[in-house]
Amino acid sequence: MATPIAEFEAAVGQRGLCGALAVPHDARALVIFAHGSGSSRFSPRNNFVAAALRETGLATLLMDLLTEDEARDRRNVFDIPMLAERVVEAIDWAAAEPALRDLSIGLFGASTGAAAALVAAAERPQCVRAIVSRGGRPDLAGEALEHVRAPTLLIIGGLDFEVLNLNRMAARRLRDVRLDVVPGATHLFEEPGTLEQVVELAIRWFAERLTRRDQS
Repeated sequence: MATPIAEFEAAVGQRGLCGALAVPHDARALVIFAHGSGSSRFSPRNNFVAAALRETGLATLLMDLLTEDEARDRRNVFDIPMLAERVVEAIDWAAAEPALRDLSIGLFGASTGAAAALVAAAERPQCVRAIVSRGGRPDLAGEALEHVRAPTLLIIGGLDFEVLNLNRMAARRLRDVRLDVVPGATHLFEEPGTLEQVVELAIRWFAERLTRRDQS
């Protein structure tokens, strides 16, 4: 029997950024998605992951980190401080929302969004309980890496050679980290079955580390 899920359009944070919020009945945690490289809340890969997470009882928030005008300037895609600030706004917004404030928070970042998620986690260590990076650029988080307390899973495609090396270097600077390599996968995990492996790894990571705040 499918899990009953309530879906909402949300205006997130001070700027009212467009978001898609979905909350399963008796959700036990919330995963906020940080898109990267000019993507948006409509990212097919992140929506695929989010749908699977919801089936395990996790609420999901997919949101645009940039306004339409900001997204037209390609430089903003790589403005990690700006992107991280938006993720922090989403964390604070969720913590204040009556329907969400009892849920612990995890972050799922892709590409440059992974760096933004790590910086945000360093700024809100009391809120973020777990992080998953898919094909991310954690190296772009810079000095914030040393301040991330949340356990972090880095998922990289085995054929994404340059990004794999960057993740290995970044992993040395994180205090609680695991790096999983998906064999045969390139940067976007477009090869058959590879995105499904990302889903399995993410579900396991969040299942072991996210609980409701009032149960922790």
